[in-house]
Amino acid sequence: MKLYRDEAIVLRTHKLGEADRIVTLLTRNYGQVRAVAKGVRRTSSKFGARLEPFAVIDVQLYAGRSLDVITQVDTLAPHGRALGSDYSLFTTATAMAETADRLTEVPGEPATQQYLLLAGALRALADRRHPATLVLDSYLLRALAVGGWAPSFTECARCGESGPHRAFSAPVGGAVCMGCRPPGAASPAPETFALLGALLAGEWVSAEASEEKHRREASGLVAVYTQWHLERQLRSLRHVERA
Repeated sequence: MKLYRDEAIVLRTHKLGEADRIVTLLTRNYGQVRAVAKGVRRTSSKFGARLEPFAVIDVQLYAGRSLDVITQVDTLAPHGRALGSDYSLFTTATAMAETADRLTEVPGEPATQQYLLLAGALRALADRRHPATLVLDSYLLRALAVGGWAPSFTECARCGESGPHRAFSAPVGGAVCMGCRPPGAASPAPETFALLGALLAGEWVSAEASEEKHRREASGLVAVYTQWHLERQLRSLRHVERA
């Protein structure tokens, strides 16, 4: 396979030489791809502006030995403009892109569900369909579930006992009963557990009916859960405005 084409989301870019960029893409069918976009930093470039972070594109690539080469780009959804003009939306989208990067970092491994999940989350964010903090937390929970770390918010994550429960432990996997509760487990409000369940299921009516104090508590638990299971800190998450 020399030339191939796919839909993709631009996760990040960085400079290469005087005029090129290395672009990290999450493609629909081929997983994560790192490719060179030659000459895109020149003002005469035909598709430099189409390779902004968060853009959804139709891209043609030439398979290289170490890095592929982008040969053609068409814009499907220019989310970079809408998200880049608002600091809160930009930092939220950056945290989502970094998470997707971490969850799909094995090159060439298909990740269609992760692609579709991120594309939907970026679209909801750019359209301001729901509060940004809810979109982010819902995305993080669902992306981790797709990646194999689905949290439990009703049954005990350790023994399976039916809830509701009053303790939460990221290392154990979510809600825990009193018998399984490890030292240092959090004690979220019942309304926070309900919100977390709604965010995981994509039940937006219930999620948007939540109070701000429960959203803040849920966001803290989601951040801890995400960074525990990714086994490293998300640099961009600290910059997200949670108001």
